[in-house]
Amino acid sequence: MNAPENIATNDQPALTEGQNDAEIAAHPAEAAVAPAEGRRCGLIAIVGKPNVGKSTLMNALVGQKISITSRKAQTTRHRITGVRTIDATQFVFVDTPGFQTRHGNALNHALNKTVTGVLSDVDLVLFVVEAGAFSGADAKVLELLRPGRPVLLVANKLDQVNRRGELAPWLQEMGHRHAFDEFVPMSAKNPKDIERLFAICGKYLPEQPWFYGEDELTDRSEKFLAGEMVREKLFRLTGDELPYTSTVVIDKFEEEAPQKKGHKRLVRIAATIVVERDGHKAMVIGEGGERIKRIGTETRVELEKLMDAKVFLEMWVKVRSGWADDEARVRSYGYE
Repeated sequence: MNAPENIATNDQPALTEGQNDAEIAAHPAEAAVAPAEGRRCGLIAIVGKPNVGKSTLMNALVGQKISITSRKAQTTRHRITGVRTIDATQFVFVDTPGFQTRHGNALNHALNKTVTGVLSDVDLVLFVVEAGAFSGADAKVLELLRPGRPVLLVANKLDQVNRRGELAPWLQEMGHRHAFDEFVPMSAKNPKDIERLFAICGKYLPEQPWFYGEDELTDRSEKFLAGEMVREKLFRLTGDELPYTSTVVIDKFEEEAPQKKGHKRLVRIAATIVVERDGHKAMVIGEGGERIKRIGTETRVELEKLMDAKVFLEMWVKVRSGWADDEARVRSYGYE
């Protein structure tokens, strides 16, 4: 398959049959709202190797942070559903863990099972790679894609490509690797690229009732999001020092109604950070407890903004040696 003559770039949207520049460039919100019987809705999987920008893309598409991000591989460990409703179309995006080929423990088997499970029941797949690059890890994910389901090649991080002239031959090469329905070079950090991606995705979704309410953003609970936010700050503030197998368990999540009119509700959260060695525990706590205090403060500030509530957060660190190789314990920590 050859790369199409009109490929999407920051400046030039891809043209497909029955479309014109005005239709694609227009902001989706400017279109007229169709009647209920004309609604479209569908599941869109976001897949790719670890650290390719899937969660950043998900958050940009939803318009709010619901999937955590960090430089550490395997930051996303669950199927995260993000919902965005624009006029008559409801886009249900599913962010998946990066498909892991380097480690074969019970945790990674569970994460990879999540990826393959998602691919079996979606209407559209966004295969995310870094623009101009393709590695063995990318190839492993590509092998999971089966015929009969539309797949868009999302060439992310276009803003980091210095020689744009080299992109066309790369896209042509990618076309030989898989029969992609469209190529979408873009940056998840560029709002215009996100608008353009919505226009492209909408064409592939079936006409059917919406799955969620118009204002819903995710199917995940606040308790789940709290655990994810703690884990994000944990990884961001420990960098490469802390192994990726560390995790977070929410032991308590309780809500209290506002005591006075005009006050916010109170959410009490107790979280346990699980590590595999005593040395990792000391690393998380930090000298004089400074690091865990900072993890807690940054998490609380972000959760208060996300939940529009006053948050009281307690955290502990526990050592559970070998938990990532223990299938029963992996399941008990919420990894199916």
